[in-house]
Amino acid sequence: MNAPVPVLMYHAVARDPNEATRALSVTPEAFAEQMGILGDLGFHPVTTARLAAHWRAAPSPALPARPVLITFDDGYEGVHRHALPVLAGHGFTATLFVSTGWIRGAHDTGGGLDTMLDWDQVRELAAGGVEIGGHSHTHPQLDQLDDAELWTELTRCREIVAGELGTAPASFAYPYGYSSRRVRARVRQAGFAQALAVGNGLARRSQGPYALRRLTVRRSTSPEEFERLVQGRAIARHFAGDRALTKGYALVRRARQVRRKAIRTRV
Repeated sequence: MNAPVPVLMYHAVARDPNEATRALSVTPEAFAEQMGILGDLGFHPVTTARLAAHWRAAPSPALPARPVLITFDDGYEGVHRHALPVLAGHGFTATLFVSTGWIRGAHDTGGGLDTMLDWDQVRELAAGGVEIGGHSHTHPQLDQLDDAELWTELTRCREIVAGELGTAPASFAYPYGYSSRRVRARVRQAGFAQALAVGNGLARRSQGPYALRRLTVRRSTSPEEFERLVQGRAIARHFAGDRALTKGYALVRRARQVRRKAIRTRV
């Protein structure tokens, strides 16, 4: 199967998120309604690892009809409290990408933006059939780091997940969706078999296993918009504002990167 696949990107699932996470959160009720829409439309959730294996292998492991990926970034506590029971009720799987320095416990750097999962909850999610992937250690813009910093973010994340769960993560998601050819090469060298960006488009085999696109689901996403997105309709129009902002910020980020390189060279 080479048809495009919708990959949904969630963050927090919470009734009363803080200001830092509000825009990219969804209420528990909205999440339950969206999962109901997927079921009504005949979608069958798969993990990131399963989709990538299908597109990579020859012969490919079979996918169900109308596959969809449900992904969560960062590691917010509401994924366990609110999302897991809904997923279990539908028999759905998902992928959770954890920033290991944000998960409560021995490795916590204090950088989490809201109430985060602890490692017992992450293990319960894994036991419930959720794939646990990497999302760096401290959630930086990876393409702005030097090689040593980048390697530490990737390997520290992978080592901690492996140590806590007993299995090394196979999948990765770029913090903020930012990557580069250098970052993608290092992600592969660190042992991750596939990685997700953002891009706000459908995932396609031609994107390659280290640049698969996702669709942002946010607090303002209505049921009608959600249904159109998962069916691949009106995506460009829905995310037109996001693309304009992304292009503008990309220029700012490139200027910052050039300035940092110039400073390092002088030093």
